[in-house]
Amino acid sequence: MNKQAVRATPKGRSVDPQARKEIDALLAAAQKKTGSDPRRRDLLIENLHRIQDRYRQLSAAHLAALAEAMRLSQAEVYEVATFYHHFDVVKEGEASPAPLTVRVCDSIACELAGAGKLLERLPQILGRAVRVLPAPCVGRCEVAPVAVVHQNPIGQATPEAVRAAVQGKNLACPVPPYTDYAKYRKFGGYRLIADCLAGKHKRDAITKIMEDAGLRGLGGAGFPAGRKWRILAGMPAPRLMAVNIDEGEPGTFKDRWYLERDPHRFLEGMLVAAWCAGVGEIYIYLRDEYAGCRALLERELAKLKAKPPCALPPIHLRRGAGAYICGEESAMIESIEGKRGMPRLRPPYVAEVGLFGYPTLEHNMETVFWVRQIVEQGAAWFAAHGRNGRKGLRSFSVSGRVARPGVHLAPAGITLRALVDEYCGGMLPGHRLYGYLPGGASGGILPAALADLPLDFDTLQAHGCFIGSAAIVVLSEKDSAAAAARNLMRFFRDESCGQCTPCRVGTAKALDLMKEKRWNRALLEELSGAMMDASICGLGQAAPNPALSVMKYFAKEVGG
Repeated sequence: MNKQAVRATPKGRSVDPQARKEIDALLAAAQKKTGSDPRRRDLLIENLHRIQDRYRQLSAAHLAALAEAMRLSQAEVYEVATFYHHFDVVKEGEASPAPLTVRVCDSIACELAGAGKLLERLPQILGRAVRVLPAPCVGRCEVAPVAVVHQNPIGQATPEAVRAAVQGKNLACPVPPYTDYAKYRKFGGYRLIADCLAGKHKRDAITKIMEDAGLRGLGGAGFPAGRKWRILAGMPAPRLMAVNIDEGEPGTFKDRWYLERDPHRFLEGMLVAAWCAGVGEIYIYLRDEYAGCRALLERELAKLKAKPPCALPPIHLRRGAGAYICGEESAMIESIEGKRGMPRLRPPYVAEVGLFGYPTLEHNMETVFWVRQIVEQGAAWFAAHGRNGRKGLRSFSVSGRVARPGVHLAPAGITLRALVDEYCGGMLPGHRLYGYLPGGASGGILPAALADLPLDFDTLQAHGCFIGSAAIVVLSEKDSAAAAARNLMRFFRDESCGQCTPCRVGTAKALDLMKEKRWNRALLEELSGAMMDASICGLGQAAPNPALSVMKYFAKEVGG
């Protein structure tokens, strides 16, 4: 029998020598900066970012050279590169994109503020040297509409302001003043984690404080934080932690709000949670839209590691690439591992088999942000806040037709009416409350008649809605709930990862049905049921909520 000949080169596109030289230089620079080998499989997305940042595109030649350097198949590299919105993959023979890209958010808050007109005017004003693209929510709903010039977000954007940023080459994301490492340490920062490691606190005692305070996960699911720590602590070592800062839910911006102002409070809470759960290594996953936050975190993590207040576990900052689905915990873990952000089937849960196959503590950024203050002021302090029988505080991301949009810290269980009147300065002049989204894009839409419901976990399900990450978008009588629902369904259609048929096909079919003047109620309800019952993850399961809400509460708008 003849032995099979060994190929001198891998199958697929041959590697261009110049592209190989450029990729080798990028990887060598990365290794010098980080001190670790950038050719590891889990660093594929990080390497794709390095190429995109340097060349403003991912050419076929560079992808082939990267595959060779990382010892991956070219198909594997290509499928990851084409999965994420922010990678500009240029096939052989295709023209390169314009040297500068302006992205205009067209999600619900920005659409209400006039993003459509901005998208129409900008191509004419900026010319062919600038590419103008619609973009899903960029997490700055309080200053809608938003245009992002390369990485620089322009709030309350006008064509003139965007043109000025382009002409002035204001491309970097600005960072507002914040509490840096020195200032945070000056006022007692990192004393808690240092005391924990010095034996002045017991893991069980800190965990009990979280349980007594009633702190729940603030990314959407609301799982009790203390219980999650206990579950992880009971799993076999090694254990990892993944912090989710991929808040892509339209209407949500609270994590960015806190991160831009007090990053070390989050970092210390993260370290305490990791200590309580017996975690040995931490990964922070930050959405790519938050370029300013990324620069801030890189700078402050370097300061923390240079002069640590105590022994620190390895902390890694990973960069998303534009995919809402990566807010789902298992999809985020797949992305951290350098893969497409495809949700995993469960069980097993990430607490059992998570990042790199190890038990993983997954937390939203804001959840751990509260840890230090709750320990210092006591569980009773946090639990004492609340209205209508609820306990604790909630950070509400409020946008839409209110006088003072922004992040408002208010008692859990406050009603929408009280939130708007007491914290948001009331409705905008000339606008009257018509409806509201209590939980971002997936939380449904409620009418003004239900504005006195308590806003908290487990209070809205009876009405077909949920609070999720507490993203409130307020509609007035000048808006259409049906139009809002179409905007949200378009978002879900575009952001579906495509893994499961009920979500991939269902969101597209639902949007087509919702474009009709008179909705086919029976068919939409049947389709919604199939999506909710058979979709793998929360995207497909929750996507029908806006449509179902409109048919239930705003039936006159859709021929009901």
